[in-house]
Amino acid sequence: MDFTISPQLENLRRRIADFVAREVIPHESDPAAYDAHENIAAPLLARLREKARAEGLWCLQLKPENGGLGVGRVGMAVCYGEMNRSIFGPAVFNSAAPDDGNMMVLEAVGTADQKARWLAPVARGDVRSAFVMTEPHPGGGSDPAMMLTRAEKQPSGSYRIYGRKWFITGAEEAAHFILIARTSDDPRTGLSAFAFHHDAPGWRIVRRIPIMGPEEHGGHCELEFDGLEIPPQDVLLAEGAGLKVTQIRLGPARLTHCMRWLGLAMRCVSIARDYAAVREGFGVRLADRESVQTMLGRIAMEIEIGRLLTMKAAWELDRGGLARKEVSMAKVKAANTLHLAADTAIQINGARGYSKDTVLEWIYRYARQARIVDGADAVHEMVLNRFLEKEADGFWSWPVADGAAGEPRA
Repeated sequence: MDFTISPQLENLRRRIADFVAREVIPHESDPAAYDAHENIAAPLLARLREKARAEGLWCLQLKPENGGLGVGRVGMAVCYGEMNRSIFGPAVFNSAAPDDGNMMVLEAVGTADQKARWLAPVARGDVRSAFVMTEPHPGGGSDPAMMLTRAEKQPSGSYRIYGRKWFITGAEEAAHFILIARTSDDPRTGLSAFAFHHDAPGWRIVRRIPIMGPEEHGGHCELEFDGLEIPPQDVLLAEGAGLKVTQIRLGPARLTHCMRWLGLAMRCVSIARDYAAVREGFGVRLADRESVQTMLGRIAMEIEIGRLLTMKAAWELDRGGLARKEVSMAKVKAANTLHLAADTAIQINGARGYSKDTVLEWIYRYARQARIVDGADAVHEMVLNRFLEKEADGFWSWPVADGAAGEPRA
């Protein structure tokens, strides 16, 4: 792949970086900028969103006809890291999870009517959304084949939903939901995907699950379904296509997590470098100590490895591939890199890093979930081993351009 980017994309990246530095990061030091769950407060978020929209920095991930900028996955990889130099950044640009992944899957699989009803309000920023898949034991988590929530088809053609879900990100503030439920026992076509609105009867939020935090808007909730009725026009793709919808959604959504996490990792390095440049001990600046230099050098290398894996996966998605192997590698690497970057930056900052005088402790608590959400490290490593068993030495093959065998390629 070619790692050069267009002047237009570089201009967009610079504009996003400038907006984050100018409009977003200064609010991180203001206690009034946070809501009760340690995310950006709603009034401030609304003001910053209007500014981002006015500057043409809104919804990069969607095509222009759906209200976005249409930069593609590679363009997102370039820009999302700049967005997440601030802990508030992704929400400001309407590129935060779970809305980000929900918008992309609705754009990919929704009918014109479904896009108008379920996608457009989220793309405009009028409502938030949630993706309802994970279940308590013994239900489905990383293995969707274990899913117990069922959708019972009625004589009218509608479906009634019964079951329980948990750790549903954003559920408390979401208006639009995408639900995965079982419609048959077939191992490949037994799941279906449905859209429903918060106001529909037959379901409830059991609790907002307390977490280490900080939390996304709407928290992580446990839901109970006791007869929620969903009409047939709100089935995504088709009955039995739930596993396909899940695969279409989770690959790109996992990758956007990687993009955002690497931005936070770079922010950790910036905070650590700024402090090391001015802090002295025993007559020597921290930045001049070899031990600190090696710590920062290692993190810089780890971030670059994460960026390369993420960019390769984005490139594969843009050229029409599923990128399952590439996304799994990027996800494991980016998650662990963020955790290491936050830990290292706190160590260099000492007590200052452990305090709330910087956002490092916020990032550190947030970073621990990265190795769990959207598939734990061990699950993705297991997936990679399956590819290794199947492909053997071909695991490391390069894509070959079209051309006659034996001809040199530029």
